Amino acid sequence: MSLLVALVLGIVQGVFMFVPVSSTSHLVLTQTLMAERLGIELPPPDSPELILFDLVVHVGTLVSVVIVMGDGLKELWLGVRQEVGSGQLRAEGLGASTSTRLVSLMVLSVAVTGGLGLTFQEQLTEGFGSPPAVALALVATGAMLWWTDAMTPDRSGDRLVFGWRDTTRMTVLTAVVIGGAQAAALMPGLSRSGTTIFAALLLGTQRTLAARYSFYIAIPTILAATGVQLLQVMLGQGLGTISWGAMAVGFVVAAAVGTAALWLVLRLLEAARFRIFSVYVWLLASAVLVFGLGTGGHG
Repeated sequence: MSLLVALVLGIVQGVFMFVPVSSTSHLVLTQTLMAERLGIELPPPDSPELILFDLVVHVGTLVSVVIVMGDGLKELWLGVRQEVGSGQLRAEGLGASTSTRLVSLMVLSVAVTGGLGLTFQEQLTEGFGSPPAVALALVATGAMLWWTDAMTPDRSGDRLVFGWRDTTRMTVLTAVVIGGAQAAALMPGLSRSGTTIFAALLLGTQRTLAARYSFYIAIPTILAATGVQLLQVMLGQGLGTISWGAMAVGFVVAAAVGTAALWLVLRLLEAARFRIFSVYVWLLASAVLVFGLGTGGHG
């Protein structure tokens, strides 16, 4: 993989990691387009080394989370330290410790994702080499994003009440459902941020908290997935045609571009403007199916 290709893929990841239209699907489709239409030699999308590259650029975008949402992360960390250091946690228990309890629930969500991801890894990664499967998943993503805008407190009904769940009302069930949603989004075409935010809002979580929770649990999830994939590659045939230099370029570019994308997405979520992304992913899914992008193989 050339450094120019790594740069392009880093830009794609940076833009689409936080824009809820599935960064993985865009990486897969971009890689397929490069190989099939431009004649650029790349490993197959479902190869261990290319999946590792995809995860590395995902890690790059985690830097964006720290930059844009660093104040919230710092506040959460200070809250945990205060609750543990003051003895509040021992005296009142986990239920009365807001920050520590929220972090514990995030750990549970990540554990659920990890358990389901490892259990169904083969089924989930089959979609990496199948753009038609990616297209179908994009249709589902668009539907979730469309409903995301509708889940506001003023549109609450008798059965579903939106926006009532704050940090003190997050439960084990909430954490498990969000973790399961994140596991499902390991399949390319399902947006990780879109799926987890949709699940959180469906459970009544406040919009700002839903976004924070979604992006915070991405940090350990992506780091763990990258570590596992790196171990598999190192124990296998190595990086092949992808150099560490290409990995580094993709990482840095994804971090820089992702910062701007995350800032934009947070404001669109607060303004309930996610439907513009629904239209985009539906058009993209149609283009993939109509033009048959990815129907040929490459290696």
